[in-house]
Parts: sequence; structure tokens; C-alpha cells
Amino acid sequence: MRIVFMGTPDFAVPSLQALLDAGHEVCAVYTQPDKPQGRKQILTAPPAKILAQQQGIPVYQPQTLKDEAEQERLRALAPEVIIVVAYGKLLPKAVLDIPPRGCINVHGSLLPRWRGAAPIQWAVIAGDEKAGVTTMQMAEGLDTGDMLLTYETAVGARETAGELFDRLAQAGAKLLVETLEKLDQITPRPQDDSQSCYAHMLDKAMAVIDWTKSAREIDCLVRGLNPWPVALTTLAGARLKIYAAEPVSGAGKPGEVLESEPKKGLVVACGNGALALHEVQLVGGKRMQSADFLRGHAVSKGSILGE
Repeated sequence: MRIVFMGTPDFAVPSLQALLDAGHEVCAVYTQPDKPQGRKQILTAPPAKILAQQQGIPVYQPQTLKDEAEQERLRALAPEVIIVVAYGKLLPKAVLDIPPRGCINVHGSLLPRWRGAAPIQWAVIAGDEKAGVTTMQMAEGLDTGDMLLTYETAVGARETAGELFDRLAQAGAKLLVETLEKLDQITPRPQDDSQSCYAHMLDKAMAVIDWTKSAREIDCLVRGLNPWPVALTTLAGARLKIYAAEPVSGAGKPGEVLESEPKKGLVVACGNGALALHEVQLVGGKRMQSADFLRGHAVSKGSILGE
């Protein structure tokens, strides 16, 4: 099948590779423009662009698809179908109408739950027991099109958003190939809008831990914000990132340090229960296990995190 692929981050790469492995003709790849990254703000190509260039596929990075010249270029490419995987831009109706087989999206959630930019992370933050991937026929709304196929999986009890992201990226690639193989046999299923919820983009402001919440809620936040932006609190006025933690028994004032020894670890009271901090990092320092952290940093029992 002749395909134009639209995708940008790591999540899109397995789907693009799967299309190539399945023998489809990917005539062009559209990605977001290169962006500066890191402390030195080095202009960096998106992962989907890198794979496309390695495969000799033409790459286009328009600022918008609303431009008539961009739409005309898409028409000239004459795709049978446009595949969209974490592209990061809404497609206007003029673009949706170009391919005769429509535009198919691979979305990292069990739609209609978690429409939006960060569905995998929010599934973990919310404590969902299951997550998945949905292929859908795109419509003008945000992730509102009719569903084609769905893959469902349990969220691991200690699984981070990053780990689930990697699993679902691979599952989405397989589901995409299966969707194209069965496209003529699939009966699209409308979404129940009453069951929808929105997964807005993550930001650093939401990373600050509210210790009045339950240990389970904070644990879900820690796992959901790993690898970015990483849950954050303060220790004696210094910012402390928490990469891994686990609910344990214990009680005290929210944020109170209940245990602070290398052998016992670093345990902090929550609004309900307590949290054992397993992997931490003072901002500007090294990421390390809490036992190693406590050997080099004095944390007084009874001190309050987050003050």
C-alpha cells in the first residue's frame, strides 16, 4: 500500500519500521521540525526523521498543514492512506480527505479513555489497571474517530510510564500492520464520548509531590513521571527528584521522614500510609539508590520533605 507516514517521537519509530518490514511503500515521512535539546540546546532531529533518512525516504517538516501549498504537495504524493503515530499536529479536513483509504491513527490508550498528548503517562498516574493501543479512522476532533482494532494489556504493579511506553510502541506497530491487513474486513466502532477523558501534556509544575495525598497516589505519580519530568520534592530547601518508590506501612505528618538509615532506607509519611524512596537525585547531583544517598547525606528522622 502506498503510504504517507506522519510521526515524530520514539513511539512512532516501531510503527514506521513495521510498515517497511511488511513491504508497504512509504513514499514520504512527515515529522515535527527539528528542535533544540539539552543544556547546550543542540538542534536535534526527531527519531522518526532519523529512521526515514536511514531508509532513504523523503522527509517533510512543515510548521503547519493548513497551508494550501503543503496540502497540494500531499496530494501530489498520492497516498492510498496516511498513517499518523504521535505526529503532534492536528490534521485539517482538507488533509483528512486526501487519501482514498482515509487517515489511520495509532493512539496509545484504550479509547475513548485518555484522548490527548500523554495517554500512557496518565494511565499510570491515574492508577489504571489496564492500558493499550487503539487504531482509529481519524476525524476532525482530537482522537475522536471511529475505532478499528484494540490491543489491551495489564499495567505492571511497579511499571513506569517509560517501560509501558516502550511496550505499547511495539504493540502499536504490530496492531497497525494487522489493521492494514484487515482493513476491508474491519467494521469501525464509534467511540462513546461519555467515557472519554483528556490526557494533557506533562509539565514540570505537576511533578511537585503533595505529601497529603495517599502513598498509592504518590507512587503512581512517581512511576507516571518517570522518565520525564520526574517527581520532585524538597529536602532542606534543596530539590530532590524521586525516580522510584514504593508504598509501605507507616504513619506520620505528611512529608515526615520516618526512617533514614542506609539499612532501613528512606521512608516518608503520606496523607495515608508511607512511601519508601528507592532511587533519588539531588538536582545537580548523581542519581542513586537511597541507601547510597543516605551514606553521603544526613537526613534527620522527623524532618519534613516539601517544606
